[in-house]
Amino acid sequence: MFHDIPQNIMDRMKYLEQRDAADRLDGTTRMQRLRQITPEVGRFIALLAASAPDGNYIEIGTSAGYSTLWLALACRAVKRQITTFEILDEKAKLAKETFKVTGVNDVVNFIQADVLLHISRYKDIAFCFLDAEKEIYGQCYDEVIINMVTGGILVADNATSHEKELRPMLNQVLADDRVDALIVPIGSGELVCRKK
Repeated sequence: MFHDIPQNIMDRMKYLEQRDAADRLDGTTRMQRLRQITPEVGRFIALLAASAPDGNYIEIGTSAGYSTLWLALACRAVKRQITTFEILDEKAKLAKETFKVTGVNDVVNFIQADVLLHISRYKDIAFCFLDAEKEIYGQCYDEVIINMVTGGILVADNATSHEKELRPMLNQVLADDRVDALIVPIGSGELVCRKK
């Protein structure tokens, strides 16, 4: 997956990395910033996605599509597709541009909508990457886990960077006997769960 990334995808990743770095320094407001994962986390979630069992792949919180590009590499490697949700107009516009210029629409199904209005329709989930507003993490987790296949993987970003906000949800997940879970200290901290 990582040795032959198409040039157009690498170029768009580099552009989004630079824009994200600038957002963090130039006073861009929190909701307008891309707030995307690091390349290290991108590789990590791509490896996990490529290792997931058969089933549906979803991403909650597309932003400009950076993490989706990493997941698209995994989807191409294992011949699957991913559905990704973004609610904010400006980020949705950037994501559509990302998917167009990189040509990943063969494996990416983009939905601009509130995921909470749609998530219950998704069954047989094999992989989920959760990187949205923190106040919906608990509800998203509950909706995904009940519809996840055995061996399915859920990864939630910001488990250490937003630990205080997420502590109730993290406690719930780490005590949930339906999953094996741990927090991996890369990037902003990744909560990784495997459905039993």
